[in-house]
Amino acid sequence: MVKIGKYNTMKVVKNVDFGAYLDGGDGEEILLPARYIISPLQPGDELNVFVYKDSEDRPVATTEHPFAEVGEFAFLQVNAVNKIGAFLDWGLVAKELLVPYSEQKVKMRQGMVCPVYVYLDDASKRVVASAKIEKFLGNKYPHYKQGASVKALVYKHTEFGYKAIVDNLFHGMIYENEIYRPLEIGEAITAYVKQIREDGKIDLVLNGGNDGRVDSLVEKIKERLLAEPEGYLPLSDASSPESIRETFQCSKKDFKKAIGHLYRDKVIEITPGGIQLVVSAE
Repeated sequence: MVKIGKYNTMKVVKNVDFGAYLDGGDGEEILLPARYIISPLQPGDELNVFVYKDSEDRPVATTEHPFAEVGEFAFLQVNAVNKIGAFLDWGLVAKELLVPYSEQKVKMRQGMVCPVYVYLDDASKRVVASAKIEKFLGNKYPHYKQGASVKALVYKHTEFGYKAIVDNLFHGMIYENEIYRPLEIGEAITAYVKQIREDGKIDLVLNGGNDGRVDSLVEKIKERLLAEPEGYLPLSDASSPESIRETFQCSKKDFKKAIGHLYRDKVIEITPGGIQLVVSAE
């Protein structure tokens, strides 16, 4: 059974002048238009294609890759608006993605870039999108271990930090005081679970658990010292959080842990004004 709005692996049934027909199961044949065929196909060849419905409600296959498939979120640009709704650039030459007016949070205008959720409409069985993304998040409780790696899409900045969509399913939050590099709205990142709150929302951090974060910082400090002509850096546990953050994109707490590791391993000496790489560390 072919999944509309998803990738499907199908076999070539036959070639025609205007493309090739693929086996959609249950006796259904789905057209792959000639413009998507780069090299000759033979009956029985297997292809991984994306399937959508055209303006006449017929399933069509393409080797193009949309910006998002059914069940995913993405930031898409509005190409046009008419009495039906807004049509978004979906990444497919022959097909735009409709956001009906009933699924718009604010009235969309040409040129806007908006976060949307892509889904299969129950009534029409066509792929459409909704800008009311919150209703598609948090509909089940997340079960992650602390420190688990997740995919996150940053979609909104608030006074507390950045809201993110976690694994296309859950609400996530990256707090302002735990952000040590710039984030962009629409950026897809790998993040790590700090904790799951009672309401099912997930607090995220940009680096792995404390051990992984500090271990990474230890290596970064060592590399920086090796790059300095005298192996010296005017940063210490007495430096301001701002100067530490500017240099290493980390918190002062993590910096102190990292230089503590380096000192115990006799890689550095800590002076009143900074840290000095010892000769044997080179």
